[in-house]
Amino acid sequence: MIEDSCRKIVAVEFIASLALSLVNVYVSALSFAFTLVSALFFRDPPRKIHEGVISPADGKVDYVSDSRLEIFMNIFDCHVNRSPVSGRVIRIVYTPGKFPPAFLRDRSVKTAEKNEIWIENEDGVFKVTQIAGFLARRIVCSVKVGDRVEKGQKIGMIRFGSRVVLEVPEGYRFVRRVGEKIKAGEKVAEKES
Repeated sequence: MIEDSCRKIVAVEFIASLALSLVNVYVSALSFAFTLVSALFFRDPPRKIHEGVISPADGKVDYVSDSRLEIFMNIFDCHVNRSPVSGRVIRIVYTPGKFPPAFLRDRSVKTAEKNEIWIENEDGVFKVTQIAGFLARRIVCSVKVGDRVEKGQKIGMIRFGSRVVLEVPEGYRFVRRVGEKIKAGEKVAEKES
């Protein structure tokens, strides 16, 4: 299944590949290969939504503190972002910036283009930050202030390699460690007992 907002992109690439087959078979083959890569990148597989606070993205955990977890998404990860909790979107802030490589954590978190989404529920405020990388030059946010979101609901995507940051309120602890591969929908934090 391809993410809704990207179906047109893949369809246009496919039609262009067909048209190119009338002109040059080698260029057409290259174009078909690019179309397959796009379809793989823009995939939107169903996810099992676990208990607790869930991961907003697929990728590799490359930073964890008491209140913050960062996920690096390479070009092979699914780039659909999901709400880590149920609640209401209370604030969205888009900040233009540069496009450093997303794997350079310090530079990408500080200087990159980003979109911050605050989600509030009875436990506090959770923040998801979508960060564009060198290849990811398009952040898509599919929610707006005032929207009620359910845990696991799609809230956007970042196209072509990027980073997502999840911040949790006091009273929560992360259960994932640096180096772990995770998928959107898997548990990453729980209430402290």
